[in-house]
Amino acid sequence: MTGTVILIGPMGSGKSTIGRLLAARLRIPYVDSDQLIVAQTGVDIPTIFEIEGEPGFREREAKVIADLAVHNQDMVLATGGGAILDPHNRAHLRQMGQVIYLDVSVEEQLKRIRHDRNRPLLQTSDQESRLRSLAQQRSSLYQQTAHWRVSGDGLRSDQVLRRILRYLHAQTG
Repeated sequence: MTGTVILIGPMGSGKSTIGRLLAARLRIPYVDSDQLIVAQTGVDIPTIFEIEGEPGFREREAKVIADLAVHNQDMVLATGGGAILDPHNRAHLRQMGQVIYLDVSVEEQLKRIRHDRNRPLLQTSDQESRLRSLAQQRSSLYQQTAHWRVSGDGLRSDQVLRRILRYLHAQTG
């Protein structure tokens, strides 16, 4: 089975970690939309947010996703947590391949990313409130964009990977 697999979900859901493992297992390239933006701009994401704000970053993200959508090459794509905010992104992602929503609770997110300083939307004194607000804003968008959802709460990355592989196998079997 090949084809493009797109991982969506909130910060700390494991998109990058699972994406790398999945790409290696499927023997197709791993692409991280945030890493592409960093490579194109030459600066990290917090710097882009500082200079251009979130709207500037979202514009860059939309361009990267639109560009990937026309390449039609098999890959595992890990998106940024807010990629689904743009309706064009949602449409592109769904047309590119199997969209898998890595769902985790706010409690799980806090465990995983509490000390991560590279997340501009979490540079606040109340990370839990910010994560709850983002979850409320984005949860339905993740659900409507995804072909399938897997909960990662309390699971190791290899366990989530096995569930995804079983799902993908069932789609092509």
